[in-house]
Amino acid sequence: LIAEREAMKSSELMLEIGGILRNFTFVFRGTGYDEKLVREVEGLEASGSIFICTLCDATRLEASQNLVFHSITRSHSENLQRYETWRANPYHESADELRDRVKGVSAKPFIETLPSIDALHC
Repeated sequence: LIAEREAMKSSELMLEIGGILRNFTFVFRGTGYDEKLVREVEGLEASGSIFICTLCDATRLEASQNLVFHSITRSHSENLQRYETWRANPYHESADELRDRVKGVSAKPFIETLPSIDALHC
């Protein structure tokens, strides 16, 4: 991801808008969070999880098919509820079914992080 960002920083996007050629560059501003930290404090499975994004419920397959549109659908309170479902397993599901239900939450979230561009699925 870092190499991809570095490559994007040195590239330009050229678009013709209203007959005028415009140049755009990419600017990345970090929040200081890294993905591993966000996963740990929000109770998400490690980076090997099929639920790849820390901002939404996208799986690896869904994320690879959608590199453009992104919406923040995870929240700290929702992760807490999902942890309780994981812990109690009220529907007596198998581990795979339960993992799919809780969308990769397997530990109790203990710090709320702010959604940021540092935690993308693409």
